[in-house]
Amino acid sequence: MRLALAASAAVLALAAAASASAEEGMWTFDNFPIARANQTLGTTIDQAWLDKVRMSSVKFGGCSAGLVSGEALVMTNNHCVATCVANLSTPQVNYAETGFTPRTREEERRCPGASAEILTDISDVTERMQKAGEGLSGQAFTQARDAEAGRIESEGCAGDAKVRCQVVSLYRGGQFKLYTFRRYTDVRLAFAPEDRAATFGGDLDNFSFPRFAIDAAFIRLYEDGKPVETPVHFTWNAERPTEGEPVFVSGNPGATQRLLTQAQLSTVRDVVLPMDQLIASELRGRLIRFSEESEQNAFIAMDPIVGLENTYKRGRGRQAALIDAAFTGRLAEAETDFRQRVAADPALASSGDPWAALEAVQPIQRELYPAYSLLEGRAGGGSSLYGAAVTLVRAAQERAKPSAERLAEFADSRLPALEQRILAERPVYPALEQVQLEWWLSKTREWLTVDDPRVRGLLGQESPEALSARLVEGSTLGDPAARRALWEGGLPAIQASSDPLIQHVLRTDAAARTVRAEWEEKVQAPTDRASEQLAAARFAVYGDSVYPDATGTLRLTYGRIEGSDVPGQRWGAFTTFDGLWDRATAAAPFDVAPKLLAAKDRIDGDTVLNMALSTDTIGGSSGSPAINARGEIVGANFDSTVLSQRNAYGYDRAVNRSVIVTTGAVTTALRDVYGMDGLVQELGVRR
Repeated sequence: MRLALAASAAVLALAAAASASAEEGMWTFDNFPIARANQTLGTTIDQAWLDKVRMSSVKFGGCSAGLVSGEALVMTNNHCVATCVANLSTPQVNYAETGFTPRTREEERRCPGASAEILTDISDVTERMQKAGEGLSGQAFTQARDAEAGRIESEGCAGDAKVRCQVVSLYRGGQFKLYTFRRYTDVRLAFAPEDRAATFGGDLDNFSFPRFAIDAAFIRLYEDGKPVETPVHFTWNAERPTEGEPVFVSGNPGATQRLLTQAQLSTVRDVVLPMDQLIASELRGRLIRFSEESEQNAFIAMDPIVGLENTYKRGRGRQAALIDAAFTGRLAEAETDFRQRVAADPALASSGDPWAALEAVQPIQRELYPAYSLLEGRAGGGSSLYGAAVTLVRAAQERAKPSAERLAEFADSRLPALEQRILAERPVYPALEQVQLEWWLSKTREWLTVDDPRVRGLLGQESPEALSARLVEGSTLGDPAARRALWEGGLPAIQASSDPLIQHVLRTDAAARTVRAEWEEKVQAPTDRASEQLAAARFAVYGDSVYPDATGTLRLTYGRIEGSDVPGQRWGAFTTFDGLWDRATAAAPFDVAPKLLAAKDRIDGDTVLNMALSTDTIGGSSGSPAINARGEIVGANFDSTVLSQRNAYGYDRAVNRSVIVTTGAVTTALRDVYGMDGLVQELGVRR
């Protein structure tokens, strides 16, 4: 997330709302264009409808979800619970292969370290946040803003462990809102299908349509050992959808970069994406090779490989967008329009040139990005042991300071969530840890060069292979009790620890902190200052009728059920189970999951399996409830198309399609395939 925000921490004015597509926008719930949506779709939604949708929408890790019963049953995607499934599985009992189908509430199992949140309140804190940075520059500006956000969050939550508060920057510093969430830390898996049912087509079908995947799963929120009472929830509607029908999607899109300047887009195109793609592709190759060495390795690497393949293909789509002359030309025209409007206003024109300020940052960002990415953003290469070591060391060092002087993620308001994650009981696989750590060390040496003093400090006299083996083999951080002792023991326990990973981080983390400080001083701070200035100009020119970039927080978008008719994607709006049987072969990734195949004769082949929407979504929207105008849930977002990956930089209605698993398909799976009669009854489905 830090890398994504850093790479996109600048502003490009959008064209006036009137010239944008009517269905464009990932809108916040306190500024949703009700009249515009109703006019576009022919609906009659109102504020009460919005409030119910907001209170029924759930943030689950990096995904989205929706409440679907009064007993805290929540639907999301199967790929959103994949880590939970992997953590609960063993090579002997692999729920990814068999599905997780508990027949009673008592059999529902807790997802280690998982939490879920519902947005309960939004309040404006813009004045406080902007005042905190007045007259400051560089890292002093960044630290003052971070400290003020921590104070606001602490005041807002007042020490209530059941609530989480987050200061959210909107319009790249043009607004700041305090989001208050009701937080649940006992999240249990209630159903997951066989992985082959949810991922039919594998990487070949990923980011495409037609799709034939039952990518859905259910979790349940518990508190004090009992399911939470949730009287506000979506009503389940398993009726066959109708092409052209209006649909809304409520979720937590991760991050868009639609407000980037042309100068920043060139940095993303020329530096950020190429480096990220090259590095991800090599790790993917190493993990595939590792998985082919044994059945045990295949089990261990399954979840990380799926995530990497998703990341790599998404990046490929974004690279294609940034070399599409027609698409990037429209972005350039939007910037030109905004600059001309600002230049025509003497008051705005005299306030300085934020575009020039942002352009001046780009050479510095290009130079610093590799080191910042490798030593701070992706340190450890995904190794959970290394990540735990960094968190434990920094937490001990930072907690010794006043909250306002700490790194932002260690402020008092953020420690409870951090503590939950670091102490969660998850399986750790040393062989996988070594592959990830070895890869990171080798890539860091390759990109920063052997003679870089930071690389010499990181490796010493050892090779990446030898160092990673020694650190992983000798570490006890896979034991939750060991992590707890270090967390609770604080700095004395950390300094006295003989764990090789802890000692390694103690010796080398100063270099990573220096890289981070330089990034904040020379890139983040001047970018944020220019962003705030551009945001003020945007409000002066366009008002608040323009939506902000996505920030991983709750948004609402809308569109219609429809197919596509452009080069590269010509297809109808629906796929069916008959289409699945027709597409299936006996060979992966087009082999049908065993339980699903065994139920073929019980399934109505004309049942709609997946459908496409013109809604405006992006990564993080996975699991988002798809809702009709009556507020009923009709599906869950689980994918989009490769051409839709340009959505990071701008919405293009002609190609943008969200891919939805329908409630009809989920009902069929629960009832006719997996025998989940209890859930079917709870959803209110009549046979």
